[in-house]
Amino acid sequence: MSEQWGARRFGAGTGAPRTTPPASSATGLSSAEAARRLTRHGPNAIPEESSAPVWRRVLQQLRDPLILVLLVAAALTIATGDLSDASVILLVITVNTTVGVVQEVRAEQAVMALSAMSAPTARVVRDGEERSLPAAEVVPGDIVLVAEGDIVPADGDVLSAASLLTDESSLTGESVPVEKAPGGDPLHGRVSAGTVVVHGRGRVAVTATGAHSALGRIATLMGAAPGPTPLQRRLADFGRVLAAVIVALCALVLALGLVRGQPVELMIVAAISLAVAAVPESLPAVVTLALALGARRMAGRHAIVRRLPAVETLGSVTVIATDKTGTLTEGRMAAERLWTPRGEATVLGTGYEPRGRVVRDGRAVTADDAPDLAALLRVAMLCNDAAVEPPPDDSAEWRALGDPTEAALLVAGARLGLDRAALDRALPRMEEIPFDSGRKRMTTVHRLPDGAVRVACKGAPESLLRPQVLVDGPDLLARAADRAEALARDGYRVLAVASADHEEASQPSGTWESGLSLLGLVGILDPPRSASGSTIAACERAGIVPVLITGDHPLTARAMAERLGIASREEEITTGQRIREGTAGELTGVRVYARTTPEQKLDIVEAWRGAGQVVAMTGDGVNDGPALRRADIGVAMGRRGTEVARQAADLVLADDNPATIVSAVEEGRRVYANVRRFLLYGLAGGMAEILVMLLGPFLGMPLPLLPAQILWINLLTHGLPGVALGAEPVAPEAMRRPPRPPEESVLGAGLWPRVLFMGAFVAAVTLTAGVWARETGRPWQSMIFLVLGATQLGVALGSRVRPGSLANPFLLVAVGAALSLQAAGVYVPPLRDLLGTEPLSLGDLAIACALSGLGHVVMRVQARLWPERQPRAASVAGGAPGDRSSRSARTEQPG
Repeated sequence: MSEQWGARRFGAGTGAPRTTPPASSATGLSSAEAARRLTRHGPNAIPEESSAPVWRRVLQQLRDPLILVLLVAAALTIATGDLSDASVILLVITVNTTVGVVQEVRAEQAVMALSAMSAPTARVVRDGEERSLPAAEVVPGDIVLVAEGDIVPADGDVLSAASLLTDESSLTGESVPVEKAPGGDPLHGRVSAGTVVVHGRGRVAVTATGAHSALGRIATLMGAAPGPTPLQRRLADFGRVLAAVIVALCALVLALGLVRGQPVELMIVAAISLAVAAVPESLPAVVTLALALGARRMAGRHAIVRRLPAVETLGSVTVIATDKTGTLTEGRMAAERLWTPRGEATVLGTGYEPRGRVVRDGRAVTADDAPDLAALLRVAMLCNDAAVEPPPDDSAEWRALGDPTEAALLVAGARLGLDRAALDRALPRMEEIPFDSGRKRMTTVHRLPDGAVRVACKGAPESLLRPQVLVDGPDLLARAADRAEALARDGYRVLAVASADHEEASQPSGTWESGLSLLGLVGILDPPRSASGSTIAACERAGIVPVLITGDHPLTARAMAERLGIASREEEITTGQRIREGTAGELTGVRVYARTTPEQKLDIVEAWRGAGQVVAMTGDGVNDGPALRRADIGVAMGRRGTEVARQAADLVLADDNPATIVSAVEEGRRVYANVRRFLLYGLAGGMAEILVMLLGPFLGMPLPLLPAQILWINLLTHGLPGVALGAEPVAPEAMRRPPRPPEESVLGAGLWPRVLFMGAFVAAVTLTAGVWARETGRPWQSMIFLVLGATQLGVALGSRVRPGSLANPFLLVAVGAALSLQAAGVYVPPLRDLLGTEPLSLGDLAIACALSGLGHVVMRVQARLWPERQPRAASVAGGAPGDRSSRSARTEQPG
C-alpha cells in the first residue's frame, strides 16, 4: 500500500539539463571553477520579466471600443463649445485608464515573487571548506549542505543523507514529506529548489539552477499575461455595436433635419449633441464604482482584490477548478482514524493544537477508558522525532517541528490525554533504527523503570504485517491488512504500530524488529477545511461546476472528492500520466484530476476555457501559479499560500476560508447585475431622446430639443443617478441561479426588448406632453425638456432592487438632486438663458412630476411582468458531471 505514496511526476531534475558532478564531494568545486560556471550558467535566480512602459499600458487601455466612443464624443462636444460636458467625459476616461494601469502593474509581480522562494543564502563546499554564500551564486556542480528548516537553493542529487525529509507540497501538491536518500529514483534521490527540509540533513550535488530548476520551469509557464475578463469582452462587443448604431441614427437625424429645411449648422450641432446623449458615458464610471464597492465589501469579508475586474469575473464563473492541499484541506497532517483489534475510534480536532477528543461508539474516551488506544498512541509517540510548538500569540496557530506525519501522531496522543514529556521521562530512548525506504519502518528502543526495555515500531502496513516481524496469528494479520487496505482506499496514509517488551537490553540491534505484537493502525490524512463541504455545495446550487486538480495520489484525490461532494465513487478520474500518454480522452469529461504537473494544470484550465467556460482556479502552491495566472480568475490562499500563488492570483483569501469564495461570487453577480441595470436605464433614456428628435418633427415640432438641452438632460440623468445604480445591493435570488453563459451579450437574456420598451415608453410620454403643450399654447419645448428628464429619473427609481427601503440612499439623493437641477433649468434665469427654456406654471410642473412617477410605476410593472430570462446551468462535457450540476442548479431556481 505504500506504493500509493511513491513515484511522482514533477520534481528535481525532471527535464533539466544535467552537469558533470564535481570531482570530489569532499572538496567541492574550486573558487575558480565556480566562477567559470557562474559565468556560463548565470546566477541562480529566476529571470525577471521586462516591464512594459507606462505609455504602452495607457494605449492598451484606450483601445477599448467604449473608450474610443467616449473619446470621439469628447472631441465632438469640444467642437460644439460644450466644455463642461467634455470635461466630464474626459474625467471618466482618465479615471478608468488610471485604475486599469495601476491594477495591471500590480498584477505583473507574479514572476518576481518566485525569486523570494529561493533561499537567500546557502551552505556550500568550496576548495574543501564549508562556506555560506548568497543562493544566487550557487552553480551546477556545487556541493550544498542542507539541514532541518533550510530552503533547498537549487535542484540536485542527494549524495548523503541522515533521515532527510523534504516538504514538496508547494511544488507537487502532496501533503506527505518525501524521504531522500543517495542513489535513489528521481523522487527519493533528488531535491528541488524551493522545497523545505523538515527533518534530518544531507549533502546535495547541484544539477540545475535558475531558469533550469523546478522553480524556473514553472516561471516559464507564467509568462502569458491574463486575458480580458468576461465583462471586459462583453463591454467591448457592446461598444462596437453601440458606436455603429449611434453613427447611423445621428446621420439619419441630420438628414431629416436638412430635408425639412433646418439650418445646416444647427442640425450638425444637434446631431453631435444627440450622439453625445446616446453614449452612456457614465458606464465606465458605473463599472469602476461597482467594482470598487465590490472590492471594499470583499475586503470586509477577508478577500483582497488584486485586479479590479476580477470582482465581476467571479460572478461570471461557470467552473471552479480547485487545488486540494492547503486549499480544500488544512495543508497539515492529522491522525484521524484509529484501529485496534478491539475496535475503532475517530480523533476530532483541528490543526496541530492538542485540544480535541477521541470518540469511540459515539462518546469521547480517555486513556483510562480505552487502554488499547492508549497503548497504540503511546508507542506512536515514543517512536517519534517530531514536536509541536505553541503559537507565539493568540492569533497564530500551533505548528509542527519535523515530520508532519509524526507530529500528527503526537497530537492524537495528546487528545487522548497522553503526555509526551512524561513518556520521554519514564521511558528514555536507548537506541533507534531510523526509517528508510527499503525497510519502510522506524524502530526505537526505550528503557522501562524496572530496567527492562520496550521496542516501539511504526511503518507501512506491508512492512509490519508479516510473520517475520509480528508474533500475532494469521487471522489478526489478515484482519489488519484488510482494514489497512480499506483505509488506503478512503485516501488515508496508513501506519501500523507494534511493540514488544524485553527483560534484557543487551541483544543485537538487528533482532529488535522481530517478535513484536501488533497494537493497531493509524489512518492519517490532510483533513478538509471545515468550510470546504458547504462551499462546494453552495457552488453547485449557484450552477457552478467544481473540479479538483491535484498533484496528490489518485486514491487520495478520489476520497477527498467524494467526501466534499465533487464527484461520486462511480465517476471516473484521470491522472497526469494518462494526460501525458494521450489516453485521458476529453479533459473536460471528468471532475477529478490527480498526479498532475504544473504544465498539466495549465492544460486542464485551458481545456475548460476552450470549451467556452469561465474558469476560476484556486490554489496555494508554487505549482498552482501558472494555472492561477492563466485562469479567468485566480484565487490564492493568503495565510498558508506561497508568495508565488498570491502574486499570480487576482483574489487573495486573507483568512484562507474557502467559504469566502461564495461571498465573492455573490459580489461579482451583484456587480454584473448593476451594470445591466444601468444599461437598461441609460440606453432606454438615450433611445427616448433619439426617438423624440426623430418623431417630433412629424408631430409638428420642428426641433424638439436644442443641443444644449439634450446635453443638460444627458448630464443629469447619466451622471450621479446613473453612477448610483452601481451601488445597488445584491438581489436575494442571485445565488440560486446559474451564472450567465460566457457567450451571452451584456444586453442578452431579454434586456434588449426591455430597453426598447422603456425607451419607447419614455419617448411616448414625452412627445404626448409636448403635443399637448403645443396644442394648448404652452412652452412645448420646455415641457419636453422637463418631462424627458423627469421621466428618466423616475425610471431610475423604479430600477431599485429593494424599493421602499434605504438600501441605497445614494440613489435617492442623486435622483432628488438631479430633479432639482432639471427644474432649475426651467426656472433659474441664468440657466434659462444657457439652455433656451421658458418658465412653466406650477400646474405644468406638477404634471411633469406626475409623469416622472409614471416612469417609476411602469418600470416596476414591466420588471414583474417581463422578468429577464434566467440562464441555463453551465453544461459540462462528459455527461454525468454536468448533468448533476445542472439538476442541482435548476432545482434551486425560484419559480
